[in-house]
Amino acid sequence: MTKHFTKTFSLFCFMLMGILVTAHAQTLRVAIAANLEPVMKVMKADIKKQTGADIEVISGSSGNLATQIRNGAPFDIFLSADTGFPQLLQQDGFGIQPAEIYAQGVLIICSKQSLNFSNWPALLQQNNIEKIAIGNPKIAPYGRAAMEALTKTGIYNKLSSKFVTGESISQVNTYILQGAVPVGFTTLSLVKDPANKTKLYYKEIDPKLYAPIEQSMLLLKNARGNAAAAKVYAWFKSEQAKRILKQFGYHVN
Repeated sequence: MTKHFTKTFSLFCFMLMGILVTAHAQTLRVAIAANLEPVMKVMKADIKKQTGADIEVISGSSGNLATQIRNGAPFDIFLSADTGFPQLLQQDGFGIQPAEIYAQGVLIICSKQSLNFSNWPALLQQNNIEKIAIGNPKIAPYGRAAMEALTKTGIYNKLSSKFVTGESISQVNTYILQGAVPVGFTTLSLVKDPANKTKLYYKEIDPKLYAPIEQSMLLLKNARGNAAAAKVYAWFKSEQAKRILKQFGYHVN
């Protein structure tokens, strides 16, 4: 009986280990730029349905996520808000294949207040606009785009004392939604998010004022040989993924 129990228990442990290994293999760590947070909430259900994989989402500024990857963070897929960070990671051996553009973002100026944005450069110079939220240009691509637009309109240096810098576009969005600042530069996806019930006023910034916000993704070396990771990566190029991105204001090919 002891031998039978030992054999049965060993078989049970082996089966349990197999279940745990399978579950672990199908739980992928996907690092996403903060502007994709509301998008990913919608995407996750379809990813599970179409690929069978569960994903753990890690969000932050593209620059900070790239640094984490370089420092050994076990991410499988990286969705950046620009092309630069993924391309550099690929060049330095952190990617399995070249980075691919999955969307192009839209920069907006936004507020909870009913402001007249028709001449937003003049508006921002008014004394009653004491604070302006902007992403850190060094690590947040939408912050970089905002800096470019402000520079091209000739007002960046004039407004420097008003800037409230967010470490990611998510932090900028929090400043705007909570009314901590009267105005901020962010992504169009904030106002396109159906889960956001806050009344917002905004204007799209002329795309001629900033370099295209082409957002790229990279299949990371941690996912090498992982069929589930390959399926999820392919899903991000699917028509369903493009449809969801369009709903949130992104341009896709």
